[in-house]
Amino acid sequence: MPATRLLLDTHVFLWWRADSRQLGRAARNAIGAAEIVFVSAASAWEAAIKAALGRLRLPASIEAGVIDSGFQKLPISFAHAEAAAALPAHHADPFDRMLVAQAGIERLALVTHDRRLQPYDVEILWT
Repeated sequence: MPATRLLLDTHVFLWWRADSRQLGRAARNAIGAAEIVFVSAASAWEAAIKAALGRLRLPASIEAGVIDSGFQKLPISFAHAEAAAALPAHHADPFDRMLVAQAGIERLALVTHDRRLQPYDVEILWT
């Protein structure tokens, strides 16, 4: 049964908004057919930092993109923070660790291209 509750990794959300070919057809179809799609506040934070450093150009705010895409905003809770801190050290990126923690707690499939997330015990939909 295909995943119907999804959490998009930051790059996947940006690819979706840009209609990029980097987002594979299967992932694009799954996002389009999902019951609900979330974008984490961690992704907004990560993108804002990269934009401020000149490493990313955003045509609009992440929040506006989430709303325009019909996706839902996923805030960061204390439970998410504690779960991220308790994760095994397979991957050091704090934003990715937060997404893994959120996917686990909220029972969401994480849509990503980052193979470093494979060792974690969450459902992953590869792009």
